[in-house]
Amino acid sequence: MNSRDRILQAAAENQPTQRDLPVIGFERLIRYDEPAVVFEQVLTKIGGQLVRVKDLEEVKKRFAEEDQDKFCVDATDCTEEDRLKIKAWKATDLALLHTLYIRGSFGVAENSAVWVDELAMVNRLLPFICEHLFIVLEEKEIVPTMHHAYQKTDVSRTGFGSFIAGPSKTADIEQSLVIGAHGPRSLTIYLIENDSL
Repeated sequence: MNSRDRILQAAAENQPTQRDLPVIGFERLIRYDEPAVVFEQVLTKIGGQLVRVKDLEEVKKRFAEEDQDKFCVDATDCTEEDRLKIKAWKATDLALLHTLYIRGSFGVAENSAVWVDELAMVNRLLPFICEHLFIVLEEKEIVPTMHHAYQKTDVSRTGFGSFIAGPSKTADIEQSLVIGAHGPRSLTIYLIENDSL
């Protein structure tokens, strides 16, 4: 037996005792009278912005107004042909991606995170390599806490997903906050209002 096998065997023999996950009393978790208001307040604090819209058509009009000289992608409503093309793009193809529009499955009021699954991303690189990220979210899909959010995630259906909250930021460089250091420089949530649905 070589050293690698000995290490793996020792790790397998020294596993902690399995314990059941705690039972969460959802009736005792925090609730918000207006989750969208809390979502917007938190989003603003972490550097993002929220724009209320009536429907997806309004979002599409805004995308059409983007500077066409820049590399912009609307992944909110792709044809199958577009999906195949976008899926095949590599990091080198996306190096100059300026603007991306995608759909979010649901948002979380307590931290303004938005769950974006792989079906919406089309290509896993897109939301992390673009300069400016726009996520379309329905107001009725905002849940109060991450406990509620985990009840809604289903990676077995899509294979991959990510919670995205605010633009990219880091304070590792000389303890100064830098926006867009390793991801989008801006995040805008287009919130489709309940009254419009």
